[in-house]
Amino acid sequence: MSANNGETELQAAERRIRDIPRCGAARLASLEGSYRAILEAIGEDPQREGLLKTPGRAARALEFLTIGYRQSLDDIVNDAIFHSEASEIVLVKDIELYSMCEHHMLPFIGKAHVAYIPNGKVIGLSKVARIVDMFARRLQIQENLTMQIADALMAALQPRGVGVVIEAKHLCMMARGVEKQNSVMTSSCLLGSFKEDARTRSEFLSLLS
Repeated sequence: MSANNGETELQAAERRIRDIPRCGAARLASLEGSYRAILEAIGEDPQREGLLKTPGRAARALEFLTIGYRQSLDDIVNDAIFHSEASEIVLVKDIELYSMCEHHMLPFIGKAHVAYIPNGKVIGLSKVARIVDMFARRLQIQENLTMQIADALMAALQPRGVGVVIEAKHLCMMARGVEKQNSVMTSSCLLGSFKEDARTRSEFLSLLS
């Protein structure tokens, strides 16, 4: 199967990996040393066969999971804003997101539903998902993540309104503490007409069902 611009799926995946903003060798080495110290602190031997490469792998994994710190809204949008006469709700549902709780540095995993009402401009479809990823790939709490996505879309497009709903499961609640496996957190942020107009808000929420 071919990706965009004549690339194969493999070539596209390799390009995305190359394009990930890097921490830099010094910071990556520091992360690796920290992971080695953590292994020692929990009573493990970083020199045993199964763990020899773990500090380096963990450092690179954390580099990937926090790439949002090295991205900006301008980088993500990259001029993919277009004139449009559309004036009804534009909704992108079920955007997968993976983030890390800033309190315990454990993952939370879920989906975002992002909507806006154009005001003469629309944004490239993939950019909505990339905005979600940019903020998700940072240490977060779900409430702030929801607001940041909404604020970013409002800043990029100046639309009539923005609505963001996130549903996620948090490992800090599932794998430790109260250990509630089926708990799901829902958060929302409504701006502009989504907040001010009850009919618009009701239409948005009905589209999510």
